Amino acid sequence: MTIKTITLSESQKTTRKTAHAVMWNYLSFGLGKGLVFISTAILARLLTTHDFGLVAFAMLAISYLSVLKDLGLGAALIQQRENVEESANTVFTLNLLLGATLTLVTLAIAPLVANYFHNPEVAPLLRVLSFTFVLNALGSIHIIRLQRQLAFNRKIVPDFGRSLVKGGVAISLALAGFGAWSLVLGQLAGVITAVILAWIVYPWRPHLRIRRKLARRLLQFGSALLAVNVLDAIISNADYLIVGRILGAEALGIYTLAYRLPELLILNLLWVVGAAIFPAYAAIQNQPDLLRQGFLTTIRYLEMVSIPLCLGLFVVADPLVRVAFGEQWLAAIPVVRILALFVLVRSIGSNVGDIYKATGHPDILAKLGLISVVPLLLALWYGSRFGLTGVATGHLIIGVGRTLLRLGIATRLIRVSWQDIARQLKPSFISGLGLLALALPAVYLTQDLMPLLRLILITAAGAAGYLSVLWFLEREQLRQAARLIFKR
Repeated sequence: MTIKTITLSESQKTTRKTAHAVMWNYLSFGLGKGLVFISTAILARLLTTHDFGLVAFAMLAISYLSVLKDLGLGAALIQQRENVEESANTVFTLNLLLGATLTLVTLAIAPLVANYFHNPEVAPLLRVLSFTFVLNALGSIHIIRLQRQLAFNRKIVPDFGRSLVKGGVAISLALAGFGAWSLVLGQLAGVITAVILAWIVYPWRPHLRIRRKLARRLLQFGSALLAVNVLDAIISNADYLIVGRILGAEALGIYTLAYRLPELLILNLLWVVGAAIFPAYAAIQNQPDLLRQGFLTTIRYLEMVSIPLCLGLFVVADPLVRVAFGEQWLAAIPVVRILALFVLVRSIGSNVGDIYKATGHPDILAKLGLISVVPLLLALWYGSRFGLTGVATGHLIIGVGRTLLRLGIATRLIRVSWQDIARQLKPSFISGLGLLALALPAVYLTQDLMPLLRLILITAAGAAGYLSVLWFLEREQLRQAARLIFKR
């Protein structure tokens, strides 16, 4: 009886701490990405599709090289349970060396990247962006240690500061006529700001030293994650690579902005939850019952937010693009709709990867990536024949297969059934039907109204449909979640 009481107390404590971490991390991202959305909406009216395409070329190279920026050592530090201080010093030193190396490598390959995309304007942009590697390395461990401690109430400061400065600098320079350079210099200013604020909110002073024994242990864990990160980078950026190479800079600019909407509204939510869930899962990695319960609970509450956002974005894509970005971006509307469905599929069981990492099985993610990378490249390449909507459809088709495969492995690893997963998804999907039942008629009834008014009315109708059904189905669970988060 005593043991059962203690276990229950530990479960409640862990769940509450994780819920608070997710709340603070989402607040951090919400504020930061809210600023990003506002600045992007302004910049979309100040810059051209060509400007966005040029910077997307350069950022694509940065994204691919970024998989090497810490060799998976950040996640290894979070998972580490002993010798944390010495491990942090070792990872900081290794990260700094890696950041400097990547900066030099990027400077060297900038002309090659420009030649690949048949655009010499890319090279100087990429050279300046290369310095983000060494700059990020100066503050990355401070951020990781905040994340490890679930101290997202402090992490909000550098996150918000980065977005505020990045947007402010970019808009100011765009108004001054700097074109694509305004996006690049804004990015650099945001990174510098985040590093300074990270040192302020987490005043840890690292020592430049490497403990070989610790380094080997951390690299052993990180090496499996490195393979995961490499494959994830290929998968995550393959669409940009194919669009830029085959369809050109303007098409890439449109696709980049179309992807920005589901990224800001939904994909960042998945990242936020993962950033808080992984250290929480790592802390209970030896308690299979608690881990299983945490996995199912995360799916339930994550989809309560993801499904209405995805379906809502699908429905309001037309007025939202017109209001947010302007008439020059209308070609992005059908792409946004397909990507909204892709992100909905991707959101289901998105926390599975954190289970694999927390339980010491990051190799599963590497194998899953290896299995899916070739079908994805083929689907995107073939889809490019049909333009941007074909590329987005290729993403959606492969996304369905990847999600089913990831969940199938999870059912064996942590012993949950498909019925268990379906029970967690049922309330959100039924409520989603309520959203469509009211939002779709609103789409047709408001066709003659101005875009902003349409956006407000359709959003209100969809929210009313979703929330009313969800409250009917999940009233007690929602009350429990509120008590869990706000109870002191």
